[in-house]
Amino acid sequence: MTAVIQMSRVSKHFASQQVLCNLDWQVEAGQVVGLLGRNGAGKSTLIECMLGLRETDTGSVTIYGEDVANLSEQVRARIGYVPQKSEVFEWLTPAQMLDYFKALYPRWNDAKVKALLARWGFDAAMCNKQISKLSGGEKQRLSIIRALGHDPDLLILDEPVSALDPLGRRDFLRELVDNVIERGTTVVFSTHILSDLERVALDVAFLKDGQIALQGDMDSLLEGARRVTGPSAVLDGIRLAGELRRQKGRDGSTSVIVSEHGEVEALAAREPAMRVEALSLEDLFIEVTQ
Repeated sequence: MTAVIQMSRVSKHFASQQVLCNLDWQVEAGQVVGLLGRNGAGKSTLIECMLGLRETDTGSVTIYGEDVANLSEQVRARIGYVPQKSEVFEWLTPAQMLDYFKALYPRWNDAKVKALLARWGFDAAMCNKQISKLSGGEKQRLSIIRALGHDPDLLILDEPVSALDPLGRRDFLRELVDNVIERGTTVVFSTHILSDLERVALDVAFLKDGQIALQGDMDSLLEGARRVTGPSAVLDGIRLAGELRRQKGRDGSTSVIVSEHGEVEALAAREPAMRVEALSLEDLFIEVTQ
């Protein structure tokens, strides 16, 4: 597979706070990756550095082989971006704003935009209403329509449903699955709503301490992830394959989180005192990022 996004040894700090630390990450063509991390972990900073919207302190970032600091118009036209906070032109109407972006993108899909406007409640009156007078959810939907309007090859979503109600989230996810992912679009989807991520993402990447701490196919990670708990006297002398974290309890036990369960299952078969538990995506998120 070809890397669409390549980030190499990227670091970024604000004053004395290190946000990204020698981060290496790549996203392949056609991948749908869910980016996960605790609040304040630096997901938005990572995305902004990825797109060249924020300068890095060190390292390099390329999209489709071009340095993000000097992207050609051809590559820019292949990218769609929905920021965490809707960045829409408040003084324009939706119709005026979409006409503006239509002029920038040679692949603008009028039929798709009109269908989305109709499906997401933008009638003639709302399309000619000043954007500043729209609700937060309406602005977010408009931001999504703008990002999808040119059928991007790469779609970057930073908490795209944060301002949407459950119905709006469902409509957006349906559009994402049926008409974006099915086209083979490369997608990076940052969200804190794990149930949404489980519906659309094929791969997940966990951001912790400024680096990608774990990445892989979601089904494979969940199939392999286990928590094994047993006597410290046994576990303390063993380093398990795929070990992510271990913690000692006050009762003389040790708990170990692993991403590969084969060795754990074999250990439990030999040691009756061992307890092995499968992990949900939420469990894995907590264990990897804490």
